[in-house]
Amino acid sequence: MLRRYLLFSLFLLSGFAQLAAQNQITDSNTPLHLLQPDYPIPYGVTKINDIESVLEKVYLYLNEVTPARLVDKASGSPLKPSQLADSQTRFEKGDFRLTSYEWGVTYAGMMLATQSTGDLRFADYTYERLSFLSGLFSESNEIFIKDPQADFPLKSIVNPHALDDAGAICAAMIKAQKLGFQSGLEPIIENLINYISSKEYRLDDGTFARNRPLKNTLWLDDLFMSVPALALYADQSGDTKYMDDAVSQVLHFSERMFNTSSGIFRHGWVENSGNAPSYFWARANGWAFMAMVELLSVLPKNHPKYEIVLSLYQSHALGLSSFQSSTGFWHQLLDRNDSYLETSATAIFTYGFAKGINEGWLDYRVYAPLTLSAWNAVASKVNDKGQVEGTCVGTGMGFDPAFYYYRPTNLFAAHSYGPVMLAGSEVISLLKNHNYEIDETAVQFK
Repeated sequence: MLRRYLLFSLFLLSGFAQLAAQNQITDSNTPLHLLQPDYPIPYGVTKINDIESVLEKVYLYLNEVTPARLVDKASGSPLKPSQLADSQTRFEKGDFRLTSYEWGVTYAGMMLATQSTGDLRFADYTYERLSFLSGLFSESNEIFIKDPQADFPLKSIVNPHALDDAGAICAAMIKAQKLGFQSGLEPIIENLINYISSKEYRLDDGTFARNRPLKNTLWLDDLFMSVPALALYADQSGDTKYMDDAVSQVLHFSERMFNTSSGIFRHGWVENSGNAPSYFWARANGWAFMAMVELLSVLPKNHPKYEIVLSLYQSHALGLSSFQSSTGFWHQLLDRNDSYLETSATAIFTYGFAKGINEGWLDYRVYAPLTLSAWNAVASKVNDKGQVEGTCVGTGMGFDPAFYYYRPTNLFAAHSYGPVMLAGSEVISLLKNHNYEIDETAVQFK
């Protein structure tokens, strides 16, 4: 059907061009409703092999620039086989860090890419690096026990200081285990879950909080930095207290931070701040959206709060849909159209919508077209080298709009790479599950 439409369109376009050259396009001689819009981002043709090509470009780039090796801290020379990780060694520097929360997302994205495409290289990327990290854990833990002040390669995993250090990397490791990869991950998972569950700072009602930039501040980002790991661990271990904690976090955050009229989340909340200004930062909304997706993926449908979480996710999806730009992107501040179009949030939303469609949480007929538009936008930001353009750098919390408007973008902002892999992989599954056609130049899933 799509091929016939394209041939017909080419025929019409050829005829339209001839008429236009003669200034003869009129209502009486031309089906004006079939005139092709001048879309700035490719629209209407999304093919699985094109998505796979984008994923491969990102993989080839990342596989080259994220070595899994130790070097001598002073000289930068590779370690000898007999040498172990200690305070005199460090990771060989690449373009990105192997233990950051962004790379936890990337590991998950690579595994999903293998599930969607069947190409084992993607998952192998993750397995090779998780195996490398797990092989360092025991000796790194011994170093920490002997000298808690020592600086060594795996310190952020051995001794986490924030949810950023623990949640995303832990969730990726649990997903790897679920796919059959073991390689000594259990001690790391237990250490990270223990930190999240027992050591992270909380408000009196149990909500995860930070004491920066102000005392008792909620960062929307922390939903993703905690909820998926807790939920996945509960699903794996059967211990329901972790699932209940994950659900509780979503509900506590939403009570304080979800704007029911607009359907989106504010970025920050400060205890006892009263009726404070709200800034609806896109990527933080992405983290919240993805946190609910990961939770719903394993939350039992007979859980007493399942329908509440599902309804919140659907309300957020509806709210986000109303802020998508004409190019398929979302803005840095969702409700401010003069803020720049941002790639990482758009990729996360693409994944969240596609996953919701594939799981049956969203109606594919009305959400799949905007999802394809979003993917096409994201794909336009992956350059020939496999780098992702237009990504906002790491961002703390601000209390004025200028802070968000002028955050720089950078090719080496790590936040887009995992979401691009997740988004492309889930859209591939969407296209395998549902057919679409072009009706009066519009994408229609019927």
